[in-house]
Amino acid sequence: MLRLINGRLGLYSVMAKDSIIASHGVVSKLGLSCLLIALFLFSSVSYGGFVPKDSRVPGGVAVIALPQKGDAPPHVFFQKKRVFTARLSGQWYAWVGLPLSLKTGDYSAYWRTKEGDKPLSFSVKNKEYQKQYLTVKNKHVNLSAEQLTRVRRETPEIRGAMDTFKPVIYELPEQVVQPTKGRISSSFGLRRVFNGQSRNPHSGMDIAAATGTPVLSALNGKIAAIGDYYFNGKTVIVDHGQGLTTLYCHLSKTEALKVGDKVDAGTKLGEVGATGRVTGPHLHWTVTLNGARVDPALFLSVE
Repeated sequence: MLRLINGRLGLYSVMAKDSIIASHGVVSKLGLSCLLIALFLFSSVSYGGFVPKDSRVPGGVAVIALPQKGDAPPHVFFQKKRVFTARLSGQWYAWVGLPLSLKTGDYSAYWRTKEGDKPLSFSVKNKEYQKQYLTVKNKHVNLSAEQLTRVRRETPEIRGAMDTFKPVIYELPEQVVQPTKGRISSSFGLRRVFNGQSRNPHSGMDIAAATGTPVLSALNGKIAAIGDYYFNGKTVIVDHGQGLTTLYCHLSKTEALKVGDKVDAGTKLGEVGATGRVTGPHLHWTVTLNGARVDPALFLSVE
């Protein structure tokens, strides 16, 4: 008979009789065999969608092939955090998010097996990111006591939604949806200097677009947070399962969504705006893997 394997129709077993009863009549063994072969060939083409570009630098993604067989998702850990795994053409892969703060050198992720944790070794190379100098209103650089209290209240909610790991698997599309149309005005990893004061590297990609331009979910998932925050302005965070999340902020408006709502790749989340700490209308898009902010360009078919 047939059953769903990893969300696709695949071969499970064949009844050893001269014929079987199908929902629309009797199917001969020969006809059934041809059907099963076709289904097997189709189902073996791919068990998932896209794979991000392998980039073993701070802020990159180490895509590591795993020797695990079978349908059960592997358990892989990096720096004590479980990482995203996906199956493509019968091969399991771990997508290891590499924090921007990571030093160059040799590292290991660990594949958990019945025989114990097995190391998956890889090397991280250096990458020099550019600097950007911005001038903004002093109130956005030197916070008042009231503003600082608000930021401290909002930060756990934002990070909690971005850095979570839920063992939920959503179907991967053939390619990630670019969340809005526009020009990439600021790339990932830029060291930003506000009014002469150095800040943390840019943790996402900025796409410049006119206010009101639709903003779409890059992947299938579930709304993890939605709100209006001091730095980010109007924001939506989507959880795509297994520690992969995306954040969309500085929106002029958000759709009538709430935490827990399911969204598909391409679902409208809101519209481009200039809320929060910004110098003009644009979308700030952040991708997180196993708690690490990684370069969104690695997930797009065209950089």
